[in-house]
Amino acid sequence: MLKGNAIIGQSGGPTSVINSSLAGVVGASIKSDKIDQVYGMNYGIEGFMNKLIIDLGNQPAGILKGLRSTPSSALGSSRHKIKEKDFPVIMKVLEKYNIRYFFMIGGNDTMDTINRVEAYCKEHNYEMIGVGIPKTVDNDLFGTDHTPGFASAARSNILNVMQSGVLARDMKKVDKYVVYQTIGRDSGWLGAATAFAKKDEDDAPHLIYTPEHIFDKENFLRDVDNCIKKYGWVSVVCGEGLKFADGTPVSASQTHDKFKNIEFGAMGGASVGLNLHKMIADEFGVRGEFQITESLIMSAMDRAVTIDLQEAYECGLEAVNLAEKGETGYMVAINRLGNNPYIVEFGKALLNDVAVRAKPIPEEYFNQEGNFVSSSFIDYIKPLVGELPEFVRLKKLMVKK
Repeated sequence: MLKGNAIIGQSGGPTSVINSSLAGVVGASIKSDKIDQVYGMNYGIEGFMNKLIIDLGNQPAGILKGLRSTPSSALGSSRHKIKEKDFPVIMKVLEKYNIRYFFMIGGNDTMDTINRVEAYCKEHNYEMIGVGIPKTVDNDLFGTDHTPGFASAARSNILNVMQSGVLARDMKKVDKYVVYQTIGRDSGWLGAATAFAKKDEDDAPHLIYTPEHIFDKENFLRDVDNCIKKYGWVSVVCGEGLKFADGTPVSASQTHDKFKNIEFGAMGGASVGLNLHKMIADEFGVRGEFQITESLIMSAMDRAVTIDLQEAYECGLEAVNLAEKGETGYMVAINRLGNNPYIVEFGKALLNDVAVRAKPIPEEYFNQEGNFVSSSFIDYIKPLVGELPEFVRLKKLMVKK
């Protein structure tokens, strides 16, 4: 029986529920007869290499419980991309603290980190089990129906578009459009989710553009014109990763991060939403606005979905369960068994199949034009985001002149 200590890290952008997963891993590790001490990486693998290690097993019970309803990354995060020279350093720290169970909570780059560390240990005959816990608001991980963090971020975006849509609709005599930009470098799950805000035909959003489809300026302006003529205004949702046919980002950003991913929004010095805003203003000579929430949706605990918090916690529990069985080189996966009632089970996906890849939205989740979602996507998103508030409209009972 493999015995030793466990280390847990959080990496990449935070979510409203990532600490719930942390609570699950810590709680299950404390109870495990195979794990002695439970440690945490302060600032991810980067902090780990510098021996910035937090004692998680001796935290007060109130803190561990409170993690389940605390947003952002309690351990501190990092976006460090492992280099070959890092592996001997990592190995020394693993040996120093007798780490035999290696857990990380994150997205596809994080899964790549676990995958590479686990492979290096195996190659150098250091017995260690590595398990990943999925986390990303983007929902772009392969091997799982959805990721913890997505549902809450989706709900936050839905409420933003729903409420800003009411404002824009009532102000259409002044402003003719609103452009709302969502996170999603390679896939548009969050942008697509905002379609759930729409109850009546003229409700926001009217148009949704995601990285799954090539962006065509001429088609975009035609779609906008049709909506303004039909509704008197238009609500546009766009994913940050939109590209033209030649691969040029619509944001015009040329800035890259350490993983060679294009930086969008404020960090890239450019924005898809702002550029679409300018296209509409230049073409039609009308007023409008653009809205970019960026990281705000990553820690909006007031909008966190109960089922998201629970699934995040259970993913943490399942990670330890897999590790105790000797299952290494896997990420915990959520498998959906039904929509009505909503039923899931927890399984596993090979880290090698998940790492450094982005899961796009399936084609059947879009309409034929690629500027809105299909009913199949609504069926997919509905169980995840919960009930929405009901808004009313005044009846146009006009007084005779």
